[in-house]
Amino acid sequence: MKKPSVSQALRAMSSLRPGSHTPAPPAPPPSAEPHPKHNSTVDNAVYAEGRRVLSPTSLEDTLAGCSRYASSMAWIGLYRPDETELAAIQKEFDLHPLAVEDAIGAHQRPKLERYGDTLFVVLRAASYSDEREEVDFGELHLFVGPNFVVSVRHSESPDLAVVRQRMEAEPELLALGPVAVLYGILDAVVDQYLPVVSGLENDIDEIEAQVFAGDAEVSRRIYELSQEVLDFQRATLPLVGMLETLREGFDAFETNLELRRALRDVADHVAVVNDRVDGFRSTLREILAVNATLVAQRQNEDMKVLAEASNRQNEEVKKISAWAAIFFAPTVISGIYGMNFEAMPELQWQFGYPVTIGVMLIAMTGLYVMFKRRGWL
Repeated sequence: MKKPSVSQALRAMSSLRPGSHTPAPPAPPPSAEPHPKHNSTVDNAVYAEGRRVLSPTSLEDTLAGCSRYASSMAWIGLYRPDETELAAIQKEFDLHPLAVEDAIGAHQRPKLERYGDTLFVVLRAASYSDEREEVDFGELHLFVGPNFVVSVRHSESPDLAVVRQRMEAEPELLALGPVAVLYGILDAVVDQYLPVVSGLENDIDEIEAQVFAGDAEVSRRIYELSQEVLDFQRATLPLVGMLETLREGFDAFETNLELRRALRDVADHVAVVNDRVDGFRSTLREILAVNATLVAQRQNEDMKVLAEASNRQNEEVKKISAWAAIFFAPTVISGIYGMNFEAMPELQWQFGYPVTIGVMLIAMTGLYVMFKRRGWL
């Protein structure tokens, strides 16, 4: 039984998506305009039976090489191409204008779309800066056709030279055509997610220790890391549906068994990453709630300390006030008799002094007993 071609497999993978774009209209006839002088091509190769047979220096040579070798495939890697250069690529490979527009503008969400026999794939590579506690993203656009792959990078990451070297070291895998290249790039992008997960996990552990240490700055750190986790999840979550679509297409047309297994392995890694990232979001929400509780407890304890200090201060004021009242009574009496008026009969009385002293002592004792019973002393 004749095995399906790469073109059939690509068509099957994309036709499983309802509501996909209609096939691209025929490309206009080539114009007489010369190709642009600007060259953003990182690598350009023609492969036959999994081995590099040509390294063309122009698109014309690439197309000529593909025509020369049977069952050949072109793989062109571009880095930040301009509109003119992408327009030339569009004409040569009959790429859909909407896909080319997305590739030029960048800032796209991860997605997989069909334009005729060509798949347009957007991926977001990621790396983690532990010092800044930020996830850095790199955007990658892929045009995967029946006999070509065009990769458009807008950042240094991912390094597709490593992917190309790995694929060239495995001719049997590369001989499977554009779908094998797509798998290799997907695998490399997903592998880069694992260090990001480890970095986020390490910072979350640090935050947990920081929360229980009572650091006042931890709330801001929790919020900022939560935003990084959310951005990372936006890059990884769409891959689940994209890989499911590819897997169904591979299974439907009995694509190479090992390639199907490899794609399932990538899907498993994506599932693990998404599970852990979702767990990070839950953990950060819980940590934020715990931190709010601890902050409230510390505020209550501070209020309690202030209240106790205020109570102690009130007790001291009571004692001072009580002793002031006790000594105030003899002061009043002595002040009265210190006026030295001549018409004060007590001044000439033989028992005036001891009686006055006695009254003072009685008044002081009475006040002392009263304040003592009321708890002021």
